[in-house]
Amino acid sequence: MGLNVLKVFGLSAFAFFLAMSLTPILTHYLYKYKMWKKIARIKALGGGEAVIFNQLHKDKEVGTPRMGGILIWLSALLMAFVFFLLSRIFPSALTEKINFLSRGQTWLPLFTLVSASLIGLVDDILQIYGKGKYMAGGISLMKRIAMVIILGAIGAYWFYAKLEVSSIAIPFFGNINLGLFFIPLFIIMMLAMFSGGVIDGIDGLSGGIFAAIFSAYGGIAFFQNQIDLAAFCGIIVGGILAFLWFNIPPARFYMGETGILGLTTALTVVAFLTESVVVLPIIAFPLIAASGSDIIQIFSKKYLGRKVFKVAPIHHHFEALGWPPYKVTMRFWVISTILAVVGMVIALVGK
Repeated sequence: MGLNVLKVFGLSAFAFFLAMSLTPILTHYLYKYKMWKKIARIKALGGGEAVIFNQLHKDKEVGTPRMGGILIWLSALLMAFVFFLLSRIFPSALTEKINFLSRGQTWLPLFTLVSASLIGLVDDILQIYGKGKYMAGGISLMKRIAMVIILGAIGAYWFYAKLEVSSIAIPFFGNINLGLFFIPLFIIMMLAMFSGGVIDGIDGLSGGIFAAIFSAYGGIAFFQNQIDLAAFCGIIVGGILAFLWFNIPPARFYMGETGILGLTTALTVVAFLTESVVVLPIIAFPLIAASGSDIIQIFSKKYLGRKVFKVAPIHHHFEALGWPPYKVTMRFWVISTILAVVGMVIALVGK
């Protein structure tokens, strides 16, 4: 138990300090090369002018660097590489224990995190330096969705063919075998989490929410004795908290697509690995609420001719109502933490 605690919490703390030490280097280059959008968002997701959004965030969007999410996935990748090498160069009980890379628990989430983050990095770079159709827009939404589908298909195949998983666990009920239907379900859940990436819209908001979500799944993994996976989640939390240190108002940089895309896709993999995907909508409710409000707004404007929210996603709606950004952020943090705990309890008690 002692070594398990050291592995999970020790590596989490190490990830925090590692990411903090990388920040001056990252910040130097982000500001030196002016890695922020050159023009603010003009169009709303559902069409029309983004008038209210520009009133709220125009100045910040064009003056604050993107790609702060590099801290999160780079620190996780470096730690995986370093501790794996230590276990091979200096084999011992301790180094073997601290190495958290394992085929059944962390290969897939780490691959997903890094692959999706690199795709997001390309999108961020195109939004910063792109010309023509890429200016301020980056990779088109449909192309990003296609890439997420491909990543989801790879993940689903790994679960189905390599790990021989084709069922999901329903708390207090038991397992339901889905057969081949497991594959489309996996892809749909990854797309759903990806759509929740719109939560990254206010200083500090996404960092606090993702820290609560991955903490909950780290707890689930720990109590299920998936120690490598729990360590992976803890490392992600450590990187997120280092990012959050510099993202609280006024933000030094934003997470960008390189952070959001990596975290949302890796989250899906972690949820399936812990056999607790059913509680994912509870634990990740703020992501669901953000994407859901966008969907409701687009549908209402197109078919009913009116808006449900002053502006979507919903966190911007509260800003438009007059809430200070810090109040929106902190109240979302509270909601996220409570629901993360509730989801974790349901997942563990319902086994």
